Amino acid sequence: MDDLLTYIKDYWRAVVEVLILWFIIYQTYRYFRATRGARIFIALISIFIGMTLISRALDLVVMTRLLNYVSVFLAVALVVIFQPELRRALAELGSHKLFSSFSEQARTEFTEKLVEIAESLSHRRVGALIAIQRSIDLKQYLETGVEMDSRLSTELVSTIFYSGTTLHDGGMIVRLGDERILGAGCVFPLTQREMSDRSIGLRHRASMGITEESDAIALVVSEETGRISIATEGKLEADLSEDQLRDRLKELFFVEDDENEDESTDDSESKANNREEKNDEESDSQ
Repeated sequence: MDDLLTYIKDYWRAVVEVLILWFIIYQTYRYFRATRGARIFIALISIFIGMTLISRALDLVVMTRLLNYVSVFLAVALVVIFQPELRRALAELGSHKLFSSFSEQARTEFTEKLVEIAESLSHRRVGALIAIQRSIDLKQYLETGVEMDSRLSTELVSTIFYSGTTLHDGGMIVRLGDERILGAGCVFPLTQREMSDRSIGLRHRASMGITEESDAIALVVSEETGRISIATEGKLEADLSEDQLRDRLKELFFVEDDENEDESTDDSESKANNREEKNDEESDSQ
C-alpha cells in the first residue's frame, strides 16, 4: 500500500498530463473527423510516421534530418488545410456564453425583430438576403456594398429591399450584439455545391456561400414564393413557418449545455430532412 501511495505521489503529474493530452486529442479528432481536410490530414500523418519509422529502423541519417525539417512545414500545411475549421472552432469558442455580452433579453428581442421582419417581407413577396454577423468579421463583404450604421427596423429593411431601390439585389449585413445594420447591397460568395433542387436561386446560393466562409447566419426571403429560409454552416433550411423560424433562431442565438446542444442539433437535422422530403414530394407532384 505504501509503495502504491509513493508511486502515485511521484507520478500523478504524468497521469494528469496524459489525461489532458488524451482529452485534447480526442476532442480534436471529434471536431475534424467529418471535415473535408480529414483525409488529407490522415494521409500526411501516415506518410510522415511511416517514413520516420523506416529512417529510424535503417538508421538513415540524412532522411531523419530531412524529416525534422519537413515536420515544421507539415505543421504549417495542416494550419492551411484546416483554416476554415480552425476559424469556425475559434468563432464557436468566442460565442460561448462565458465570453458573450449579449444578454438573454436582448437575444430574445433580436429574435422577435428578425421574425417580424421576415414575416413582413414574406407577406408582400419582397425578396431579401440578410447576413447576421457573429464572431467572424464580414468587413471584406461589407466593402462590396454600401456601408451603413443604422438601427435595425422593419421599415428600413423593407425600404432597402424594395424592388425599386438600388440596393435591393445585394445582401444586408446586421451585427449581432447591438442590432445595427452595417451595410446593404453587399456581394456574397456563391456556394460551389451541386444543388439537386433547380428552384434554388442566387439569393439562396449566396446565403449558403456566406455561411460556408464564416459563422454568420443568413436569412432569406424568396421573391417568387415568399418562403422563408435560413442558412448556417453552408446548410440551407427552406420553407420555414413563423414558429419554426423563431425556434431555429433561438437555437442559434442561445448557447446551451453540450448535451442540450447535441439534442437540438439532432432535432434541427430531422426537421430539415422532413422539410427536404416535403419539398421533394411537392416538386414531384408538380
